[in-house]
Amino acid sequence: MARVIAICNQKGGVGKSTTSTNICAYMAAMGKYVLLVDLDSQANATVGLGISVGPEDSHIYHALINDQNPAGMLKKTSMFGFDILPAGQSLAGATVELVTMEERELRLKKVLNSLRTNYDFIIIDCPPSLGLLTVNALAAAERIIIPVQCEYYALEGLGQLLKTIELIRQGLNPDLQVLGVLLTMYDRRNQLANQVVNEVHRNFPGRVFDAVIPRTVSLAEAPSFGKTILQFDPNSKAARAYRQLAEEVIKYSN
Repeated sequence: MARVIAICNQKGGVGKSTTSTNICAYMAAMGKYVLLVDLDSQANATVGLGISVGPEDSHIYHALINDQNPAGMLKKTSMFGFDILPAGQSLAGATVELVTMEERELRLKKVLNSLRTNYDFIIIDCPPSLGLLTVNALAAAERIIIPVQCEYYALEGLGQLLKTIELIRQGLNPDLQVLGVLLTMYDRRNQLANQVVNEVHRNFPGRVFDAVIPRTVSLAEAPSFGKTILQFDPNSKAARAYRQLAEEVIKYSN
């Protein structure tokens, strides 16, 4: 039965999709069967893996809104053991359509329950908001990884996210726990970045991953080639960091 982990932060540009794709890649390389669920209408994770979703193709929207069987929507990536449930542009309208549906917060959980026995891990790439899609992700997940970029205003809004997590825990998903906070876009030469690292450790004692994701050109370039950092530049600092993160997630998820 798969462990379900949401990569969540309502701020955009913190590395959610980058983290989602690369953690899945390294888990697959370590022999795990992994499903990435792209829940962001921008479909960055889908496109970044070189997967094309046409206007006629079914994707996560059709499973959530139309109750279509998600098994037929799954796409294999170029890595063995790594599949994706892709997103498409029509997902942007799902938040509005979900409002009037029964058990609207539990639609994704229902979708994933039909797939859980086929994987070791299911990773959800959440949208940059605290809307109904993110609530669905948190209701379906057992653990959360919160990426925080090492930049100005890094901690802004995290209080609201933690409050939302607590509300989900009380009302929809008592098993939900924060697996850890992940520092991303780190530049050790930047004094502000080091201040953010210290601030995050002070606010989340014992809950920050040892792996720190550096700001690198190769990490930014890899998605434009439809590749993960493992495939694009496996000897880079970013590749080593994501390998370390995957090892930590596997270890702490047991």
